Amino acid sequence: MAIALRILPGDRTLEVPSGTTILRAAHAAGVDITATCGGRGRCTSCRVKFIEGAVPPPTIMDELQLGGDLVRDGYRLSCQCRVTEPITVELAPPLDERAFQILGAGAGVAGRIPIESGVVKHVVKVALPREEHHQTSDLEQLLEAIGRAPADVHPDLLRQLPAALRESEGEVTVTTFGSTVIGVERGDTALMKFGLAVDIGTTSVVTSLIELESGEQLASVSSLNPQAVFGGDLMSRIAFVQFNPGNLRKLQTRIIGLLNRHIEQLTRESGVLAKWIYKVVVVGNTCMHHLLLGIDPSYVGLAPYAPVLRHPLVIPARELHLTVASEARVCLLPIVAGFVGADAVAVALATRIHESAAVRAAVDIGTNGEVLLGSRERLWACSAPAGPALEGAQIRHGMRGAAGAIDRVWVDGDGIHVHTIGEAAAQGICGSGLIDLIAGLLDAGVIDWTGLIDLDRRAALPPALRDRVRQVGDAREVVLLRSGEAGATREIVLTQEDVRQVQLAKGAIASGIALLQQVAGVGSERVAELMLAGGFGNYVSIQSALRIGLVPPLPAEKIRYVGNAASLGAQLCLVSEPERARAERIARSIEHVSLAAHPQFQDIFVDCMNFPRG
Repeated sequence: MAIALRILPGDRTLEVPSGTTILRAAHAAGVDITATCGGRGRCTSCRVKFIEGAVPPPTIMDELQLGGDLVRDGYRLSCQCRVTEPITVELAPPLDERAFQILGAGAGVAGRIPIESGVVKHVVKVALPREEHHQTSDLEQLLEAIGRAPADVHPDLLRQLPAALRESEGEVTVTTFGSTVIGVERGDTALMKFGLAVDIGTTSVVTSLIELESGEQLASVSSLNPQAVFGGDLMSRIAFVQFNPGNLRKLQTRIIGLLNRHIEQLTRESGVLAKWIYKVVVVGNTCMHHLLLGIDPSYVGLAPYAPVLRHPLVIPARELHLTVASEARVCLLPIVAGFVGADAVAVALATRIHESAAVRAAVDIGTNGEVLLGSRERLWACSAPAGPALEGAQIRHGMRGAAGAIDRVWVDGDGIHVHTIGEAAAQGICGSGLIDLIAGLLDAGVIDWTGLIDLDRRAALPPALRDRVRQVGDAREVVLLRSGEAGATREIVLTQEDVRQVQLAKGAIASGIALLQQVAGVGSERVAELMLAGGFGNYVSIQSALRIGLVPPLPAEKIRYVGNAASLGAQLCLVSEPERARAERIARSIEHVSLAAHPQFQDIFVDCMNFPRG
């Protein structure tokens, strides 16, 4: 029996089978409700407020994630709430995507390496066939003019060829990539030669427009990955595909649609025509790589976590329906192993870790974190999946880095002090703020080395801090902000479960580094440098990261930020075919270490979950 489900804003009324969850019904109808945890009741992103109809009793996940105040106000998790009678619900207001703080592509690669993109434009005068007995063709004359042997040319280009040759009296610009003809235009367009570098992350996507002759970055755009609506981490998206094979198409369509919006924005801002974009280099983890290509990632998520392919791939843009030159070449960098993807290869290329005489480490901290360790002698890599907690998911009052997010915290005898992104009224806390807060509470003695909010020591705390540490039922909490402080309209708290989520996330990163050090036989004293890459890695305080044990106990001067190294690696491969060949060699030289299969991983992980003793 179908039941009416009305969704606000937008005033959509859906007829859904009885017993269907609100989340699943909305997604089936194309209504976007973000479900960071993949609809498992482990975050608050899919919350809705009941406007009409009976409000169902809260589930245990509603109570745990939303808390008593929101539950009493009629909020429920849409992934937990089944439609059994006509209801009207209002979606939680989404944050303006433009407000998110996403690490961009950096300043570009101009001046770093010799430019050799592989895209060549030949301006030639083609001798048109003039006599009937001359057994030739437009294509043969064109290839002769550019000094090429007979070659396959896509029918789309052949359709353009006769008009292009005759309207310009034989003067055309022929664009080639390697041995392939990828464009024919009337007249001289030799200076119009551009490319895109794309970094598809689990959480965010960064696209840069590069002039291929100079390597200059003309524009860059960043957005949240729209696939996150169906799950904040890789395993959630893989499970989404496994649930229904048709969902693979949804995920692929989402990312291609976003890339085409990026292309439209970049070309509008720069004045470059999309038909002059001839090369696209894409990096991303293995799951993002497969989803872009429409390849089922199910077996990436099942032991032994094998990707469908690892080698570099070059395909025409028309096969992905990208709105650049139809014969532009899309180059996907190679994959190392199941969860160590092309983004890790790009980081290695950008940081030149493979050329170092000393042992160095690079950590791309994100939802699907990756760790590299080594030198020019040997290079190891592992996946360190921190999950979305450091992006604010699965945290009671967590949020991504957007306007109003608490991104810096200081704890002292006068209490807890905060800074918000954009100096806006506090809405919640993002990953960098979480790390600062926990580091400060460790130093103050509010949290002990095991991660427990220590109520027994509350009496010894300064009054301004003591009043913020409390027990609500069986739950331990620290009040970060009271209503009215820093513009907050409600209490913002850190719960014991929040601390545990951060411990799990930081334990994944720290144990990945520690295990690679053990496999390589390299103590922390021999690590010459630790490079922090990625969006979260470049916003977190180094001192706070050291205090909670997110990174090894190195001198702070040995730790540095390297920006969006994955995007920089993609740019290097965009403007230099030798760099793209180098990326393939690096990928084949990296020795993958499987954390789960290592006999000592569990012990190392448990140890890394604890905080360093003060």
